[in-house]
Amino acid sequence: MTHEIKIAAELSIGEKQVRTTIALLNEGSTIPFIARYRKEATGSLDEVQVAAIRDRLLQLRELDKRRMAILESLKEQGKLSPELEQQIEDAETMAVLEDLYLPYRPKRKTRASTAKEKGLEPLALTLLKQEDSIDPYAEAEKYLDDSKGVMLLSDALSGARDILAEQMMENANLRALVREIYLKKGMLVSKVVPGKEAEGIKYKDYYDWLEPIKSIPSHRMLAVRRGEKEEKLYLDIQIPEFEGIDVAERLFITGTNASAEQVKLAIADGFKRLLKPSMETEIRVMLREQADKEAIQVFTENVRQLLLAAPLGQKRLLAIDPGFRTGCKVVCLDEQGKLLESLTIYPHLGGGKELDSDKTIRLLVDKYRIEAIAIGNGTAGRETEVFIKRLALADIPVIMVNESGASIYSASEVAREEFPDQDITVRGAVSIGRRLMDPLAELVKIDPKSIGVGQYQHDVDQTKLITALDDTVMSCVNAVGVELNTASKQLLTYVSGLGPSLAQQIVNYRQENGAFKSREDLKKVPRLGVKAFEQAAGFLRIHDAENPLDASAVHPEQYPLVEKMAADRDTTVGTLLKDPNIRQSIPLKDYMTDEVGLPTLTDIMAELDKPGRDPREQFEAFSFSDEVNSINDLKVDMVLPGIVTNITKFGAFVDIGVHQDGLVHLSQLTSRYIQDPNEVVKVQQHVQVRVTEVDAERKRISLSMRSKEKPVIKQKPAGKQKQVKPVVKQQPPKSKKAPQTQEKAVIEPEMDMAAKLQALKAKFSI
Repeated sequence: MTHEIKIAAELSIGEKQVRTTIALLNEGSTIPFIARYRKEATGSLDEVQVAAIRDRLLQLRELDKRRMAILESLKEQGKLSPELEQQIEDAETMAVLEDLYLPYRPKRKTRASTAKEKGLEPLALTLLKQEDSIDPYAEAEKYLDDSKGVMLLSDALSGARDILAEQMMENANLRALVREIYLKKGMLVSKVVPGKEAEGIKYKDYYDWLEPIKSIPSHRMLAVRRGEKEEKLYLDIQIPEFEGIDVAERLFITGTNASAEQVKLAIADGFKRLLKPSMETEIRVMLREQADKEAIQVFTENVRQLLLAAPLGQKRLLAIDPGFRTGCKVVCLDEQGKLLESLTIYPHLGGGKELDSDKTIRLLVDKYRIEAIAIGNGTAGRETEVFIKRLALADIPVIMVNESGASIYSASEVAREEFPDQDITVRGAVSIGRRLMDPLAELVKIDPKSIGVGQYQHDVDQTKLITALDDTVMSCVNAVGVELNTASKQLLTYVSGLGPSLAQQIVNYRQENGAFKSREDLKKVPRLGVKAFEQAAGFLRIHDAENPLDASAVHPEQYPLVEKMAADRDTTVGTLLKDPNIRQSIPLKDYMTDEVGLPTLTDIMAELDKPGRDPREQFEAFSFSDEVNSINDLKVDMVLPGIVTNITKFGAFVDIGVHQDGLVHLSQLTSRYIQDPNEVVKVQQHVQVRVTEVDAERKRISLSMRSKEKPVIKQKPAGKQKQVKPVVKQQPPKSKKAPQTQEKAVIEPEMDMAAKLQALKAKFSI
């Protein structure tokens, strides 16, 4: 089966679509370009589907690479039989491939290899026959040899059993069957490391805890992994051992004689010493990969929503990075985000400082004709907001801005390049103001892991995380489009087909030659070739260009088509853009060709209706309640406005203006049953919440978005949960009640993952 056929079947996509997409990827086309400008070729696959094809193709190529390495190794060893070669060629997953290779993989010295060196392999093979006529002790006596260290019958039999144990535990069929047991009945057990009870108090809920691995949610898996990494928890994976041993005996025991008893002893030893640890390692890897995958999905979706948050737009801003003792750093920015002035005020120190600060703010507002005020939501944020609002500045909205990551930006090389003569406090204030103007343009300058959303993002596979984040940021940047003459190098870096080097070349060209007058001018940029132009041009905008299409998402390769539409109606492209009646009179079918079909024509007409339209929502000003400024002001049943700051699988965190986000659990987001918080809320969404519980000492706030009068609709449980001791008997105990905490990496009950694990196992034989 070819890769194209396999991927098409797995993703339920046509083979031709997959084949064409792979060809485009191989040519160097980016995911946004393929999804936007090659719809006829791919059958209108979206970015998610194109990325899935790319990722699965990479997996299959890695599998092929490993397959070839294994075949080469077996040829060198002289162990490659036709039957084994066919099995390896047919292996569809890495797990099956490694199981087949395991008996032949070069190993460091083992008990079995030592026994073979002593000449005991024939004895092991004789015992494995389990014939009634064989007396194990009589056979063992033939192999006594003081020079080889085989001085006793027990030495010979023990060595033979070591050989049998390794041989049987490396059997691919046995490993597949035992893997199935682990997936169905395995339990993840967590205990506190002795003596670390006080030090690891945040993991208290996991001091004596277990849960079936088939249903453990990703966030709980990540939590106990972190506890183990910090050496506060000890983790173990347990199964009913008798079942694993019983499976092995059914495979290998063929008699009821003395030799069979020796084989049974080898099985019991081999299972505990070899197969069980091997399977536990494999299952740990599987759980880690699955947990990482889900955490990365959660994180990238949060990043997407944050990057695509509604921009205030080009306004003259006064931005404040608040502080108490060190004062509030104030900056004034023009409509383009250019720094005009910076200074420090001290409104919270008393002694006349508040009055001085009052005068300073009023002066700056008048001097620079300020249209909005942005205040960071960190330390002293609410107090500074109260101070500014007391000034009663007419028609000037005061907006709290999430400043997560501003300090990271302030100390970065990017910030030093932009503001070499300013200190980090000024840079931070500028970042706060600019992210209100255009969150996307400013946040691309910051490591996405530092912008305050996500779940255990520092614990997951960083290579996979970076790939996913790059895909997400590129998708967002290209969905919005980039103004070629004002975009920063960092923003241009994420434009399809560019990257850091070409982004810098564009900035250099702009500085040396002035503003770009047309998209065609891009071809004059050094080292920006035909392919890069093809990939990037449609996502770059030039407002006030001679050709009005340069401000739209219409790709230059389709300019002749639009010009023909205009010419056929005896008008110009400019008039076509302005007159909806002319556009509505165009019969799209008349312009369909083998290369340009209805999907592209529909996209073109949508762009002609609203050239360069920003897909982001309109900005809406938001204010926290004046009733509360700290967690101590909260009371149960208070209804407060809030902003969603982070979304996890088990709920959403909401900033209500008390310097501590509250948690709206999945079950409290709505009165109907949902599996994913994204069905109800998005990052940066404005919501109304009701306070249901406050624990000021532990800084925990529980919130609800359900009407108090509505009946409780319980979420489907992750399985019946009850406290038990982590000892696996013949029937494994139910999982201990899932712990609850409220740090960013919160652990809460979640939907049953059994179906996901089974699907994963079926697809990749894990």
